[in-house]
Amino acid sequence: MRTTFLLLCFATSISAQTWRFAVAGDSRNCGDVVMPAIAAGAKADHAAFYWHLGDFRALYKLDEDMVREAKTPFTILSYQSAAWPDFIRYQLQPFAPIPIFLGIGNHEMVQHTRGDYVMQFGDWLTRPEIVRQRLADDANDHVVRPYYHWIQGGVDFITMDNASQDMFDFPQVAWVRRILARDAADPQVKTVVVGMHAALPHSLGCDHSMNESAQGEYSGSQVYRELLQFRAASNKKVYVIASHSHFCTRRCSAGNHHRHGRRDSLSAAGYDAGLPARARTDRRLRISHGHRGPRRHDHVRFP
Repeated sequence: MRTTFLLLCFATSISAQTWRFAVAGDSRNCGDVVMPAIAAGAKADHAAFYWHLGDFRALYKLDEDMVREAKTPFTILSYQSAAWPDFIRYQLQPFAPIPIFLGIGNHEMVQHTRGDYVMQFGDWLTRPEIVRQRLADDANDHVVRPYYHWIQGGVDFITMDNASQDMFDFPQVAWVRRILARDAADPQVKTVVVGMHAALPHSLGCDHSMNESAQGEYSGSQVYRELLQFRAASNKKVYVIASHSHFCTRRCSAGNHHRHGRRDSLSAAGYDAGLPARARTDRRLRISHGHRGPRRHDHVRFP
């Protein structure tokens, strides 16, 4: 049995209205049982949308659930051609009709390029919310990218791309800087939530984060500073959610790298989470943009 994780986030407005969204990541090997279970949980909790932070399929080896369900053995080529369509069928379609937003992970870059990713997942990268926000930012910007943002319920959700060791590149850092400047001046935006595959440098799981490359550490630190400056100047709340580390944790550290606030790391869809096989963890994070600090609810159930 594999450990099942779901991070269900509560967004709370100043008027105390609460709505929910679901976040997961690292779902390779998990299209048979785990992801349908997470989809059922998201529906039961009336999630406003589902946000996947990357690593859809293994791609460097055969996914266990695909091998188990295959009527004939896979070849390398047949697996590579089937992996992403299988992900769409068994890991995205069960969420319907919940809106889905996708982030890119390092496994999406195995034997593929970002162009391949955009072509395969263009339907999700061109959701009306994304296109509308991109054109509101720049009426002449008609480029579909793995990174994007949209504003919903007073929260700016920013999906970033650090799927390879050359990221973040200069255009992406400049892009997020412009977004934060607009958010600081926009009274309708109360909170910023940034989602990415690998955690920012010097996170709690830094052995498997943007610390793994010189460019990742440099550019990730740039974005980290931008977020800190935004929070200090605007007095708005900032949350960073990452996957990739293959564990789920919420801790505060007194060390130099963690004195500026909390970041949550999750391996939210069942891959190698490092907990006992019998444990099923249902993670809930309350995102507040009122005057009170964030409240968090953690539940661990043992069937």
